[in-house]
Amino acid sequence: MAEQLVGQHPDPVTYVATMVLGDDPDLAARVARHRRRRPASWATVEAGPQLADSLRALAGTALVDSLGPWLSTQPAMVVDSGALCSALVERRGDSVVVSDEVGMGVHPSTPLGRQFRDALGSLNQAVASVADRTYLVVAGRVLPLTAVSEL
Repeated sequence: MAEQLVGQHPDPVTYVATMVLGDDPDLAARVARHRRRRPASWATVEAGPQLADSLRALAGTALVDSLGPWLSTQPAMVVDSGALCSALVERRGDSVVVSDEVGMGVHPSTPLGRQFRDALGSLNQAVASVADRTYLVVAGRVLPLTAVSEL
C-alpha cells in the first residue's frame, strides 16, 4: 500500500530504510527481494538513529519504512517524536510513513515487549496527529482512520 501511495506522488522518491540488518541471512534475503521490486529510479537512504535529520535533508517524496524497527534500535526505545513530527511537517515533499500496529494482538509476556508496545503506540499516535491521512491495512484491506476529535 505504501509503495502504491508513493507511486501517486511526484519524483524524486527516496525509500528511507530504518531496519538494521545485522547477521540474519533470512532478513538480508527479504530485504534484497524488497529492493529488487522497487522501481530503479527510487533512491534508498538508510536513516539509522537520526531519522528526523535524514528526512529534513531530503527533497521530493519519502517513504519511511518503518517506525517499529527504528524505535527498537534506539537506546531504551526512547525517541524524540516531536523532532520526527516536525521533520515530517516541515520537509520539502510528501511523506508516506509505515509503522506496525501494536496493542491489537497478544499481550506481550515480557516487560521489554510491553515497553516496545507502549512506546510504538505513543509514537504512532504522535505521527498520526500530524498526518493528512492515516490508514490501517489489515488482511489486504485498507481502512481509513478518523481522529476522535473529527467525530
